[in-house]
Formats: sequence, structure tokens, C-alpha cells
Amino acid sequence: MDGIIVINKPRDWTSMDVCAKLRGVFHEKRVGHAGTLDPMATGVLPVFVGQATKAASFAEDGKKEYRASLRLGVVTDTQDTSGTVLSESAVRVTEDELRAVLPRFTGEIEQIPPMYSAIKVRGKKLYELARKGVEIERKPRRVTIYELELLERDASGDWGLRAVCSKGTYIRTLCHDVGAALGCGGAMSALERTMASGFTIDEAASIEDAQKQGDRLLRPVDSLFRQYPAYRIDYAEAERRCRCGNPIRGFNIKDGVYRVYGRDGTVLALSRCEGGVLTSMKNFFST
Repeated sequence: MDGIIVINKPRDWTSMDVCAKLRGVFHEKRVGHAGTLDPMATGVLPVFVGQATKAASFAEDGKKEYRASLRLGVVTDTQDTSGTVLSESAVRVTEDELRAVLPRFTGEIEQIPPMYSAIKVRGKKLYELARKGVEIERKPRRVTIYELELLERDASGDWGLRAVCSKGTYIRTLCHDVGAALGCGGAMSALERTMASGFTIDEAASIEDAQKQGDRLLRPVDSLFRQYPAYRIDYAEAERRCRCGNPIRGFNIKDGVYRVYGRDGTVLALSRCEGGVLTSMKNFFST
């Protein structure tokens, strides 16, 4: 059983909790996800089943979209409201002042990864050190925030933010840094990923849906690459070469990346064409 299922991850589940549940649903050991979501976060989590796990690494790149809630006036050790409060301040920030600071965090920026993260430094995950009360120096990382929009306030007074960003962006760090720039501190109080790997929240299924509908919710692996044009092999020798992992000659196609299909319509590979020669980047057929 092979394919991709887009899950709307529930709050307080880890991404690996979702995979463990789906291993039982699909009776398949090969289940993995792309783009970890923190337990407090909800939203789009692409999960790969069977042969589709070969494509998981491709799903981690590309733009992601989030909707976050920013609570001003509080700083925590995790940079979100699940952590220990380090300081609290009175908030006198106006909407115009908050809106005015957001352009500073748009475009290519540097972020210092939070201590409560899975990044490894000298072989140790940062959150393992943080839980022991150890804080170490972290090097800033360059990330890109393509869009950053201020949304309405919710009933609790937290501000909504919509962010479209690159791989590796920490939205809770963004909230922390916005609060610091305003002089009152800030922490993320909620997070929903609304788009990842080209899949949107409207396409995502709940865990309950997956349990009820099973493999009917599985998408073909090539749905991950729908932004690339298709190339269909039309003769046996080229398909044999492709299935052996060898480059093949493409006819009347430009340079670029293609979804390559066999004569029966089965997706075989994601390949790059240069000078009329298609070379496999990743194979998806069974050997």
C-alpha cells in the first residue's frame, strides 16, 4: 500500500504519534512524515506510506504557510505559552505599532534557533540540553519570510499572524522576536500550518477520517510533484533503462524537472532533463 495522506494534525499529538497511529490504520511499517509540527501545533502534516516514503525528503523543502497567535507581554523559555514564564510586562502597544514592526521580519532574515528544538549541536539535541537547564550559544540561521500579515485579535486579546516562509523558519521564534522588537516581549499561543508541500488545510483529513476511510484517502506519490510537467515513456527499451536507474533520451522536451511515467501510466521517477537526457533524481517503482 503506497501513497500520501495529508493529515490535519491534532493539538497535543507529536508528528511521530500520527505516524504510529497510521501504521496501524494501513498495516504498513513504512510510514513517515515531512516537516515536523510541535505538539501544540495543528494543521497540515503530509504523511508518506510504503514506497511513497522515498519522496518524503522532497516534501520538506518549499514554502509553508502558518496562522499563529501572538501573545504580547509574556516571555517563556520555549517561546510559546506551553513553556515556563520568564517575564511578564504591561502591554501598551497599538495596532499601528505592531503593524509597523512587521516589515523588519519580512524577506531574508536571521533567526537564532530556540533551545527547545530538535537541532543537534555537538551531537546533542537542543531540547535535551534545555530540559537539563543548560543553555548554549546557537548560531543564527538565515530563513526567508515571503509574506507576513497581521490578522484580527481573538477573544483573549492575542493577535493573529499569517506567515508564508521557507523551510527551517521557527514561527514561535518569530513571535518572540516581534515581542522583543516592541519592547514588551511576546510568545506564540497557538499555531496552525495551513499549507505545506503544496497541500492545503482544506485537503487535510482528520485522524478519525483516516481510521474510517483508510486507503481511500491515499493520494498517489506523483501528487507531490504536480507542479512539474509529465513525461510519458513510449517505448519498451527506454522504460527498461529507466527501471534499471539509467538515463534515457527524452524527445521534444526542454531542460527541467519532470514526472516520468511508464507506458501503462505508472509513475516511475522524478527526473531532471538536461540536453535532452532524463536522469533520475528519485525512483518510485518497486524493485
